[in-house]
Amino acid sequence: MNKELRALLNKINAKKAEVRELVAGKKLEDAKAAKEELRDLQAQFDILADLEDGDAQQAQDDAQKGKGKVAGAADAAKQQVTAFVNAIKAAHRKQPVSGEDREILNAMSEGSDEDGGLTVPKDVKTKIKELRRSEDALETLVNVEHVSTNSGSRVIEREADQTPFDNVEEAAEFPEESTPQFDNIDYKIHKKGGILKVTRELIQDSAENIMGYLKKWISKKAKATRNFLIIKKIKEICNGLEVPVKGLDDLKDIFNVMLDPAIAAGAVVLTNQSGFNFLDKLKDERGDYILQKDPTQSTRRLLFGIYPVKVVSHKTFHNIAGKAPVVCGDLKEAITIFDRETLTIDITDLAAGAWERDQTSIKVRERLDIQAVDPDAIIMGMVDIGLSAGDSNNDGVKDDINGDGEYSEAELNKLSRENIIKLAQEKGYTMTKTTEDSKPEVVADFLAQQEAEKVTG
Repeated sequence: MNKELRALLNKINAKKAEVRELVAGKKLEDAKAAKEELRDLQAQFDILADLEDGDAQQAQDDAQKGKGKVAGAADAAKQQVTAFVNAIKAAHRKQPVSGEDREILNAMSEGSDEDGGLTVPKDVKTKIKELRRSEDALETLVNVEHVSTNSGSRVIEREADQTPFDNVEEAAEFPEESTPQFDNIDYKIHKKGGILKVTRELIQDSAENIMGYLKKWISKKAKATRNFLIIKKIKEICNGLEVPVKGLDDLKDIFNVMLDPAIAAGAVVLTNQSGFNFLDKLKDERGDYILQKDPTQSTRRLLFGIYPVKVVSHKTFHNIAGKAPVVCGDLKEAITIFDRETLTIDITDLAAGAWERDQTSIKVRERLDIQAVDPDAIIMGMVDIGLSAGDSNNDGVKDDINGDGEYSEAELNKLSRENIIKLAQEKGYTMTKTTEDSKPEVVADFLAQQEAEKVTG
């Protein structure tokens, strides 16, 4: 009998005793009501008992048919998650991990991160990977190689598809005079991590809720980390080689001439909201819009009906000095992420004020590196959107959206604290709040300074 049935049986026995007590006390109406509740409990018990019998029979049938290993794997995965959550709770309570849980955790930790910590269960890491590869993730555009060492190298031949093999006679030595040029791509795995502060109430919650919360947070941070590294590497590759884009002909030059045809065949377009807005308004000589719907994915657009367009937010890919980036090429050829695929956590309630706030700090870390493999595989076009003067956060929209010369709370809220203070300095306001204060305080201070300027000005 499982825990749910045992709990229900205890309720049935307690309800029976309650009925007897009510009858003995001549409280017949209450006794009748309690008896109805007893019937409901008994009906629930009978239904669940039938289901358990059916599950037991199914398990027996599966075992006979050789399906027991699948069930065993599922049970093992569930035990790993349970042991993982139990260890988090034990750390929070400053209690030792049970021997059974420790045995499971030790088996999970073989060959794991040298910094120690709890190794995140494989099933949970798989789910985190799925979540981090969401619609706005750039990881899916680049090459990802899983590695088992903290450093290494890969040998890449330049222009391998244009350099043929030499003729070699039987038993003769291979010629050296026409050896192609090779580059070494070295990688060195770096530790990436952060701290999540959770409340005591969450730690005391169910294993399912704890893991659900952790998976969402870790996947968001992992995605943001990879997006940041990829954008940074794109900027490094294209630094000083950006191509001005004013219209269709400039884009055609990039794909027809600047990119190798082999690269162009697998090319995509990566841009932000401003860049997409520019592309979305482009028309050909007949007045037809250039961007077309992808017949295989209704939400995706194709440039010239060929090249998939990937759009990310301004927060992910900023405009640069009032210009929108439009990256063209094959990012899988250009960039490789070397992923150690280790994900570990440590737990404490003593760090960074966590104890005073009744919180638990969960330190999460993973290991990866990112390297440029073929810099010629991408070209960054730059579209001048002409808003840099009144666009402090480079999102392609003027800060003063309604153009009334004043900044409303809604307009300020779309800016960062740093940009609000920068804007205040440009207007000559003497702010009492700094970037160390909360954003609502900075916004309120700006509005107060703006109001005072209207009175005195």
